[in-house]
Amino acid sequence: MGTDIVVIGAGPAGLSFARALNGSGLAITLIDRQDEAALADPPYDGREIALTHHSRRLMARHGLWQRVPEAHISLIRHARVLNGKSGYSLHFDHREAGRETLGFMISNHRIRKAAYEAVKDMEGVTLLTGASVVDVRTDAAEGMVTLGDGTVLRAPLIVAADSRFSASRRMMGIPANMLDFGRTCIVCRMSAEKPHGDTALECFHYGRTLAVLPLPDNEVSAVITVGSDQDKSVLDQPEAEFNADIMRRTGHRFGEMRLVSERFAYPLVAVHANRFHARRYALVGDAAVGMHPVTAHGFNLGLRGADILAEELTATLRTGGDIGAAAPLARYSSRHSQRTLPLYHGTNAIVRLYTQETVPAKLARAVLLRLGSRVKPAKRLIMNQLTETAA
Repeated sequence: MGTDIVVIGAGPAGLSFARALNGSGLAITLIDRQDEAALADPPYDGREIALTHHSRRLMARHGLWQRVPEAHISLIRHARVLNGKSGYSLHFDHREAGRETLGFMISNHRIRKAAYEAVKDMEGVTLLTGASVVDVRTDAAEGMVTLGDGTVLRAPLIVAADSRFSASRRMMGIPANMLDFGRTCIVCRMSAEKPHGDTALECFHYGRTLAVLPLPDNEVSAVITVGSDQDKSVLDQPEAEFNADIMRRTGHRFGEMRLVSERFAYPLVAVHANRFHARRYALVGDAAVGMHPVTAHGFNLGLRGADILAEELTATLRTGGDIGAAAPLARYSSRHSQRTLPLYHGTNAIVRLYTQETVPAKLARAVLLRLGSRVKPAKRLIMNQLTETAA
């Protein structure tokens, strides 16, 4: 079976990459393990995605943003960072950035649905669902993907968007830096009695981190990170006790809080591939970079990478070049790495510092928060990195 590009994984990154090539004339085959019903109407999975201004522009350009009902998009106008039991906080205000908002919140399942709807009727797109990939290999002329039923797909280029634990990345011999934090992220929706004020709250308690993110209808997303040896106690905690614990940890600033969804658990493992391409093969999304959620840059980087790769391939097409050649893939890898590497290592360093309980770490945490607040250029740099207002 011949096609121009085989994309392994029809999640948000794979679908966004395909959509970014709309109008290119390329034949694209997307492969996913899930059936089409699950792609068309994904279930709620607890994950709420914080999107930057740059991501909003990309989603709008490729027809995804318009497919998310406005009632399901919330704004982040303020962000506060709290350190332990200190009454001091680092505050980011949308007015300092000269914007209506610092960022946006959309549920992951709504992004997935919008991406599917944007791609499903695209000319030249074939979607193979309920399909497993058992082998990926390339030679000088083409890439070959073998499915579980024995079907072999051949294309000038293979693109992997098959999660941070990408099996095809391993098959292609691309090493990756992988950092297992030994922690679990537990996410859920909660109702709040008092207005959340479009404020994202990040509480770095000792031994546990809690983020509270604003959602529509005065609900919030609670994001709790704990040692993986403690996750079961949080997941199984009686609902009344869980609610009371979250209220206590947020200083009762939201008034009465109640669970309105189940609790979902995700292991925290950060991944950065050593390179984003091999012969006739490229990585996008979490297969390229899987971030710790503390800076909320995971899907933002996935969107950016998909767009950069699509740009390089489109430019190659205009000159009559080979989309699977080494040059455009190397340019993509270099451009995307320049953005992802500093964020990846910087985020991991922050996470290490803010999860340590030694006296030097506690002192360093307090000093960094105060510097970030008082040194205006440093604060603006942090704000620009988080919001991508200037990207």
